[in-house]
Amino acid sequence: MIGRLRSLTSFHPDLRAAALFAPRRAVSPRSLPVMRMLTRAVRGTDPDVYVFEPGVSVRWFGTPASAGAEPGAALLWIHGGGYVFGRAAQDDALCRRFADRLGIAVASVDYRLAPEHPYPAPLEDCLRAYEWLRSRPEVDPARIAVGGASAGAGLVAALTFLLRDRRIPAPALQMLVYPMLDDRTVSGPAHTRMWDARANDFGWASYLGGADPEIAAPARRTDLSGLPPAWIGVGTHDLFFDEDRAYATRLRAAGVPCALHIVDGAFHGFDSVASRTGVARGFFDEQCTALDTALSPERS
Repeated sequence: MIGRLRSLTSFHPDLRAAALFAPRRAVSPRSLPVMRMLTRAVRGTDPDVYVFEPGVSVRWFGTPASAGAEPGAALLWIHGGGYVFGRAAQDDALCRRFADRLGIAVASVDYRLAPEHPYPAPLEDCLRAYEWLRSRPEVDPARIAVGGASAGAGLVAALTFLLRDRRIPAPALQMLVYPMLDDRTVSGPAHTRMWDARANDFGWASYLGGADPEIAAPARRTDLSGLPPAWIGVGTHDLFFDEDRAYATRLRAAGVPCALHIVDGAFHGFDSVASRTGVARGFFDEQCTALDTALSPERS
């Protein structure tokens, strides 16, 4: 306990109280049923829900198209959970904040989870949601961003490769919030919270199944050219800090515009567990600025 207290000084001042109680590992094979039960118990708001098939649906935060109205911008949001737990409803409040702040429509996708549904099933579910969003009469297909957090951001990155390789029009922005990109990550900063190497190994093993990681893991892809502009945000106390910085460097080297926002002293998921802190609000503001710039009518 003394060592844990001493380590708190390395965290951002706004996050030290949260870091004291936040677990190092959010999920393990033993705790997975409990985590799934807890996320199923999350009561979201009451958006419109469009069901494609069992386990695959979209939660819609927007208004129906009205006669004569011009199609507007939209965000496809993909929730996190290490590829093995979580549901779209957990991010209802966040999606509503994006919609209200930016005046855009937001679609949040519920995809099938590993290990029951390994790669490529979750990714194909996200592709289905993206194509559905592009078809909405309220949405300008040239003004769509795709964003997500953690494993959701990993799926965003993977989706951009899938779109490029299948020659499907790309989004205006890929917004990667502390993305889970590399199955080879086995170590990170000295003091992490919420997600550690053991959880990471479990999440990736569940998601990959028998798939080739050279294709399924975005950080393993060798050709990053032709991908849409990116925004990456990560904290210095996040297990993914090094892999996210490296991915940003590689995107830029491939000619892909990429903004990298580093939050000193922030751990994985800090903006969720400490959402009312100043540092979390600033992190959200940075995401909104990136989205607003990418989705402006002048850019389309």
